[in-house]
Formats: sequence, C-alpha cells, structure tokens
Amino acid sequence: MLDNSLLLRWGLISMFTIFSLQCKNKTPEGLPPADPDNGGLILPEGFDALVVADSVGRGRHITVNDNGDIYVKLSYNDIMNGGGGTVGLRDNDHDGKADVIAYFGDYKDEGGLPVGIMVHNGYLYVSTLRNILRNKLTPGQLIPDSKTEVILTDEDPDVRKHWHTAKPFAFDNKGNMYVPFGAPTDAAQDINTAGPAGMPGGKGLDPAPDLKWHAGIWRFDEAKEGQTQKDGYKYATGIRSVLGIAWNPADNHLYAVMNGMDNFHTRYSELYTAWQAAVLPSEPLLKVTDGSDFGWPYAYYDHLQGKNMLQPGYGGDGKKTGRTEKFDVPVFGFPGHWAPMELLFYQGDQFPERYKKGAFIAFHGSTDRAPYPQAGYIVCFLPFENGAPTGKWEIFADGFTGVDTVVNTSDAHFRPMGLATGPDGSLYISESNKGRIWRVMYKGDRNKFGESQLAKMEERKNRTYIKTPDEVKDNIGKGGVMNGLILYNSYCNSCHQRDGKGDNNRYPPLVGSDWVSGPRERLIRVVLNGLQGEIKVNGKTYNGVMPAHGQALDDHAIASILTYVKKRFNNQDSIITSAEVNKVRNSGK
Repeated sequence: MLDNSLLLRWGLISMFTIFSLQCKNKTPEGLPPADPDNGGLILPEGFDALVVADSVGRGRHITVNDNGDIYVKLSYNDIMNGGGGTVGLRDNDHDGKADVIAYFGDYKDEGGLPVGIMVHNGYLYVSTLRNILRNKLTPGQLIPDSKTEVILTDEDPDVRKHWHTAKPFAFDNKGNMYVPFGAPTDAAQDINTAGPAGMPGGKGLDPAPDLKWHAGIWRFDEAKEGQTQKDGYKYATGIRSVLGIAWNPADNHLYAVMNGMDNFHTRYSELYTAWQAAVLPSEPLLKVTDGSDFGWPYAYYDHLQGKNMLQPGYGGDGKKTGRTEKFDVPVFGFPGHWAPMELLFYQGDQFPERYKKGAFIAFHGSTDRAPYPQAGYIVCFLPFENGAPTGKWEIFADGFTGVDTVVNTSDAHFRPMGLATGPDGSLYISESNKGRIWRVMYKGDRNKFGESQLAKMEERKNRTYIKTPDEVKDNIGKGGVMNGLILYNSYCNSCHQRDGKGDNNRYPPLVGSDWVSGPRERLIRVVLNGLQGEIKVNGKTYNGVMPAHGQALDDHAIASILTYVKKRFNNQDSIITSAEVNKVRNSGK
C-alpha cells in the first residue's frame, strides 16, 4: 500500500486512490505472465497480453515514464474516487498489474475531448480543451507536486468553435511542439445557420473562413509558458480533425491521422448512396511538412480511387476532382469513419524488428455507418518500406468489440484509444468505455516472426466491423443515431426544439412523450404523413401542424430520426428499422 505521505499537490487539489493487487512471479524471460485469455485481445502468434488495470475511468490517451509508471488522461470531466481527471498507475511488485492507482489534477475540460498526455524531457504534459499544461516530474514520485506551467491557451471565446478542437500534441527533436486546431464545422458550413454538423444539401463557405485559425497544425516552443495561438507558426493547413499525431524519428517528419467528414448520404442523398457514405471519405494518414495543404474543406480523400475528390458542398459528386488536384495527397487512406485516435512509431527493442518500420494506429470505431455495421475498433499496424507505407495494413490487436456485428457504437464492449511504449518495449493500450489498460508483450523468437504468424490475423479482416461491406448483403436496415441527429436538427428542431421539449404552446415535447413511447406504427405514420388537429401529449392539449416528411425523406432517414428521438429523449434502447417504415409507407393508410 502507498503511504499517505505521498499525497501531493497538482495545482490547487490533488488526490489519489489506491488499490492493492496480489503479486505474481515474473516469467524466466523477464516479462510478467500473460492473462490466460490475453485480457480478451486477439494478437499475432508470439504476442500475448495482460490487463494492467480495469475500470480506472474512461481512458483517452496514455503515456509511460522511463521507470514504468503509467499515466492516462481520462475522458471529459471524469473525476474518479474524489480525485482528478488524470490517473497514475504503478506496479510496485513487478507482476505486470498496477498496485497503485492514483487520481490527480484539478483542471476541467469544459466538455471537450482531452486527448493529449506525454512524458517528455522529464515533464508530464497534458491537454484540456483550451490548454496544454506541464508539470516537472520528481524521480521516484508518481504524482507531480511541482508548479503547473500553462504552455498554451486557446483564447477563442466562441464555445461553438471548439468542436473538433481537442489539443493532442507531438514533439520533434529540436524543442518544438506541434498542436492541431481542428475545424469547428464538419464541412465549412455557416455555423450560425447550420450548426457545426451542417444540414442536408448545405453549401460550404467559399473561401472558408475557418482556415485562418482552424483546420491546421501550429508549431510552438515546447517549454515557453503563456503562449497563445498567435504565438505559434502555422505549419500546415487543410486538416479537418486530428487526434493522433506523432513525430517519426526514422525520417524526422511529422505524421497525423485525420478524421474525415461525415454523413455524405444524409446531407447529399441525391449524390451519394448509403453505401458510399459508409465507406467514404477516407480516414487518411498524412505526412505533414512545412507548408503542406491537404485541402479541407474543398477536398476529401477517396481511398478507393486513390485521389483527392471535390467535396459535395463545393460542387463535387464523387467523380469530380476540380481544384483538389493542387492539394497534397495523403500517404495512405483507411476506410471511412473508423475514427483514428492514436498514432505511434514503435522504438522499443522487444518486438520483432519489422515493427520499427511502420506505424501503429488505434481506431476508436465509427458512429455513423448506418444502415451498415459500424466499423473500426481495432489496433492496426501499417508497415513502411523506404520511408513510405507499403500499401498493405495489418490487424495487430482485435477482440475489443466483444460482438461479431456492431449495429450501434454502444454495442462495442471496448473502444481502443491510446497507445504507448514502455521502457522494456511492451505496448500499452487504453480504451474509453470501461477504463481497461492492456500491456502487449512479445515472447517468441524475434528472428523467426513473419507472414505465417500474421496469417490468422489476415483472416479476421472478414469480420463485419473490419471488412468493406457488401452493398446489399450487409445492409442491416436499422436507423442510425448519428444520421438521426443531423436530420432531427434539420427537420424537427424548429418546432420541437433542440432539447426536445417543444415550445410549450403549439408544439408538444418529445421528452418523456407518451406518443414517442407509444405504438411504433403510429409514430412512423405521423412523420410520414404529418398530423393536424388537437392531440393530447402527457395530458396536455396541443393544436399545431406537423408537416409530412414522407416525400422528402427515405425510409432509412425516417428510421434514423425516430431511433434518435427514442434514444435521446425517451431513453429507449429501441431501433426503428427501414423495413418498419417501408411497411407503413406502403400500407395505404
């Protein structure tokens, strides 16, 4: 157990909670024994894994100190066991399991996505939505008690502009820190009229004003306190949203994995099919150089065609390239909506040598592929040769979903998030659902590792959450919550309001509504055909006009709206299907 004298201060408050676990002997190889089931992970032959800690809080990014101490940044404002939003883990008895779990840090993330955390040059750096902070670490001490230095502050007062503006960071070998400032809108719509997610058929602003202070990567001094974005150097532009960013010491270049735009079919149903919207646009790996421009919002990368394409908000139709030919091209493209969260260039000596030539990427998993299965939810390895991707990626760690088909994101048991290398070369993986931390180790013959050991992992590419879906066979036909959110804000928000509470006059609430929780067929018919005249909702009379949406919206769109309404406003885990809508549509009633 940790002595109470180690309760230290970070900022104003710093608290910790301690858990003791049983000691186990290390294996003859000097590595601790793996869990019998590898903690649920499926890995290439020769690798195994153990669960370092479980249920520590919804973990985002992760870092490991030279002495083996682990630090995890928790999601949003998670405050665990009365402590703070960062957790430190220590293995005192060297059995691979954390004996000490300590929570500290009193900073708040203001609803953003805290993703940045790294031990660098003796400091623990962390980021919130608006700040990058650092504390000097004391050797042998888990929790820092040094003065918190505010290295960077995002001064934009408009809270709407902080969508996609989490502050991950990377360091080069010259004292520089690189920080993305993501795009505050999905595709450069007018945020005042369309909101950050946009509306069906919406046009992009041209020129896009967001490009001045957003959708790019800025370079800063890694050690200078009190910097704002104006103190930085705009290193690259045309980059929508980056959460995984890393400096590659093999070629001394910056790399980033970008999250692509969403909902092509929801917004542009006349141009893109639901299948195209499920697999496009690509989630690309970018080699970011000084002055590079990857084309957001005018361009998106199509990995199926291997080139930049004109975004539909600027006249694109899936075939035109137009102005996009002048933009930089990604070095590799992964399937759409897989949500890359972390990028790591392995520098340890434990794994086979091939893993020093390439990149590990953690995919958090999609939210908006409906009516097709959600996809991603793996850690992959992308081999490099001669400083560039070979063109063939590999599954490195699988088993996170716990199910064969992810219909909605909530079906996945775990969602891989952070990656870090330990001092002995082990790979650590964090996840954001239940707060599990894995340690992946290699105990085979490094010189004999090759294609035969990877063969079984290649077979797993046929799983529904990994493969390219068949346009007909893999259409599940169920409404999607993310699609429903955008459509609701476009077609329902003006009357029923964004919070679903109605206007307390003509338009009834959806929150807790007996109509929403009532017969499904009646609810579908109202959206399809509209409704006029007096109705009673939760005992109160309303006399507004509900317009018919059957002509404007297809079956999947209506199913998505109603799935969203049931989940968001009535806490019903109930999915409306396209088949249900189609049956009511064709009933003649």
